[in-house]
Amino acid sequence: MHPTDTIAAVATPPGPGGLAVIRISGQSALAVADACFRPSGRHHPAPSLTPSHTVLHGHIVDEARPIDEVLLTVFRGPRSFTREDTVEIGCHGGPVVTRQVLARILSCGARHSEPGEFTRRAFLNGRIDLTQAEAVADLIHARTELASSAASAQLAGRLSREIDPLRDDLMHVLAHVEAHLDFPDEDIHPDTSTALLDRLTRASQHCQRLLDTAHEGHLLRSGARVALVGLPNAGKSSLLNLLLGQDRAIVSPIAGTTRDTIEETASIHGIPVVFVDTAGLRDSSDPVEAEGIRRSHDAARRADLVLELSDLSAPPIQGPSAFDAGQGSRRSLHVGNKCDLPQDPAWHQAPDQPTVRISCRTGEGFDALRAALHARLLEGNPTSESAAIAINSRHQDALRRTLEATHRARAALEQGVSLDLVALDLRIAVAAVGEVVGKTTTEDLLDRIFSSFCLGK
Repeated sequence: MHPTDTIAAVATPPGPGGLAVIRISGQSALAVADACFRPSGRHHPAPSLTPSHTVLHGHIVDEARPIDEVLLTVFRGPRSFTREDTVEIGCHGGPVVTRQVLARILSCGARHSEPGEFTRRAFLNGRIDLTQAEAVADLIHARTELASSAASAQLAGRLSREIDPLRDDLMHVLAHVEAHLDFPDEDIHPDTSTALLDRLTRASQHCQRLLDTAHEGHLLRSGARVALVGLPNAGKSSLLNLLLGQDRAIVSPIAGTTRDTIEETASIHGIPVVFVDTAGLRDSSDPVEAEGIRRSHDAARRADLVLELSDLSAPPIQGPSAFDAGQGSRRSLHVGNKCDLPQDPAWHQAPDQPTVRISCRTGEGFDALRAALHARLLEGNPTSESAAIAINSRHQDALRRTLEATHRARAALEQGVSLDLVALDLRIAVAAVGEVVGKTTTEDLLDRIFSSFCLGK
């Protein structure tokens, strides 16, 4: 990867469409555009003579042969996404014509971009920090409005504004410690020591608050898996259809209709949730049904939440328990179905009462079920603040190392340990928190982050 190259790529999704956008960026972007673009009309200027943020109408041509009629937009650096001279070409969205236009651009001196290279240049050129660069990918891949809103907040610098004061506190303490290392004959005044300890305490608390948003961040980005398990005819397939708002699973009064797992995604208050409908749990000599039951147990073990469904119109039956099936998962939620029918009296003495009672036929209790699912998945009701920050696994790792080093530095300062050791831990903490926003990076880290981006970003 050469940062001085002029790069180009299709920035819109592959496949047929009304329009496609091809992006060119680099020091020769305008020269490349001049070579392949012919403006309409005799008096319209070439792209290199056009002011920034101007749209030109014309054609992409190969020698004198027109390839496609396009709109070309000029963005002169630093007033562009990459802070380099950038050209965006809107052409027709057919795969063939898009490929021809890109091939012509590449033949005029640009090279094909690598995944995420446009966003990487925006980061390297100081337009955005690393959390904002990651937010670009989060925004593109967001599957719910809440995830999109959280990504937009991070793109606007929400997490960066949380990281900056944390790093400032650590830098302030480090500067004081290193100043005393330069003048070893002067001890740190008790009042100064107390103030530094207070700053480290505040930094630790701030760091922990950010770490507490990791669970929300994981759910918003990756979603959750919820396994619907229970005895045959409890209403698992009916509940799946109700959650999805469509008839996805076959519903039948015949026990054992579901023989395999069915997975579909729905949004629960902004959280993307993969619901897994499973075969009814019972002893079966049918080898096909037995395999489906084995897969039910496996789905429950891998789920973030096991939703155990019981039939309230029938007596509680002693048998394979959904809770037993979900022993490998973190949480379970007991739901009683068919509350619109007369309840079997045995449920009054049942040890395991449903948390939520619903009717898949009438929809009764469905809003309460969605609220219970949301609360269990988020382990409570998160604030809008935590959803807006929602750190990812990379941030979590860096902040965990920051917190550990800060704790060590504070303990060493309290115990009067050599300031050299205090300074060492503070440097580790400052470097770790700097990784979050990209103030301390390596090529391997940048490669790992931007390799997951699409070519046009």
